[in-house]
Amino acid sequence: MKDFTIKSAKEALLNRKISAVELTKYYIDRINKYKEINAYITVTAEQAIESAKEADKKIAEGKDLPMLGIPIGMKDLFCTNGVLTTAGSRMLSNFIPTYESTISKRLKDAGAIMLGKTNMDEFAMGSSTLTSYYGPTWNCYRKKSAPDVKLVPGGSSGGSAAAVAADLAIAAIGSDTGGSIRQPSSLCGLVGIKPTYGMCSRYGMIAFGSSLDQAGPMCKTVDDAEIMLDVMAGFDEKDSTSRHAVQTPTPKKPFKIGIAKQYMEGIPEYGKHMLNEAIKWLEASDCQIVEIDLPMTKYALPVYYIIAPAEASSNLGRYDGVRFGYRSSNAENLSEMYINSRSEGFGEEVKRRILTGTFVLSSGYYDAYYNRALKIRKLIMEDFANNAFIKVDAVLSMTSPIPAFAPNDPVVNDPVAMYLCDVFTVTVNIAGLPGISVPAGVSDDGLPIGIQLIGNHWHEKTLFAIAKIIEDSANFQTKKKSLINVCADFD
Repeated sequence: MKDFTIKSAKEALLNRKISAVELTKYYIDRINKYKEINAYITVTAEQAIESAKEADKKIAEGKDLPMLGIPIGMKDLFCTNGVLTTAGSRMLSNFIPTYESTISKRLKDAGAIMLGKTNMDEFAMGSSTLTSYYGPTWNCYRKKSAPDVKLVPGGSSGGSAAAVAADLAIAAIGSDTGGSIRQPSSLCGLVGIKPTYGMCSRYGMIAFGSSLDQAGPMCKTVDDAEIMLDVMAGFDEKDSTSRHAVQTPTPKKPFKIGIAKQYMEGIPEYGKHMLNEAIKWLEASDCQIVEIDLPMTKYALPVYYIIAPAEASSNLGRYDGVRFGYRSSNAENLSEMYINSRSEGFGEEVKRRILTGTFVLSSGYYDAYYNRALKIRKLIMEDFANNAFIKVDAVLSMTSPIPAFAPNDPVVNDPVAMYLCDVFTVTVNIAGLPGISVPAGVSDDGLPIGIQLIGNHWHEKTLFAIAKIIEDSANFQTKKKSLINVCADFD
């Protein structure tokens, strides 16, 4: 069962080399063994075993489904009927939904087995999974120079990333508002894709930024990500922003890959080296490298940190202790109850973003900040349409400017520096484009490094095809065996 992927596990299950119950118990045992990773907020062991028994029955009857018998982790942002769903916050610490999110339902209907709900930055706000009310999640990888120092897995989908990297699930689901699938995938040596906005339903997904949020898979291989996305994608009448996927041509070589000078600025030397290696791999596969200019990219980060907090301020307004969420018992009147419920229920990062969002939406500042950000957002979208995708099939960049870091790193205590961790990923969400992170190498200190590919709307198949070239050339699955992984004592 060592290093099972969806593809290899499925083959073993269908050939009766292992049962779904045995496979599920293996992962539950590992979750219990490595509780200090804190990848899960809620473990649904009994429910998982029952689902595994049902999967074994279907296999015995000769039935097949895309995810039949595959144990996965589910980010605690997706509502699951009868199972605690917290969004990593005290505000929802007692919320048990009576309905199922579309994404989790589609995966379960496809035969997937939910091992539990994975840890995350509170309300998906963060790049480290240090803001969770349930404590931080830890990366299984460590620096060669400091093997005893715990590192973060990235965020906000850090619990999902840590679970797959530590082999506490075969795959997992994350959500991506500004890079929350791709950045932790990069820090944990995984493949993670944020699909085109509208490809995956947001019904039952606790909202952060409604015009930015998208669900996506986090896996060990590109093939696995493609399998999961095929299950997750599709129109949903319960979500007015979901769309029927536009049929795009089957991707054909040679691919044209864009290199924007804006994505080459400010990256460390190992990052430049990694990008140059990726360019060599692509050229060796007959891809054509094209220099492009994306001048509006420099505005992406400030635009994101105006639009995202504004939408968060609106979405989180419902959690007031009356309609929804934690209610403080320390109040003498209604006004104090509102104030104390939100003050005690939300963490510092969430409150920071609510305040920022409320400010940019307030009278006198709406036009100066929010309305202007929307105009620049349109220009960023046009930038990709007019300067990139009329010339190239995908744009190449780093996923994260830094590898996994420690909680006492200076970047953690500097909110602006933490926001800069999203510098290469936020443009994808602003423009509603698909983006995929592929593990491509290791840093000088022995930590995973991800390469990002950005594609045109609805061209996920093209992204997968190009990502496979990088995956095959990088051979990260072999390289990772030399890294320090504190959860690598496989049976």
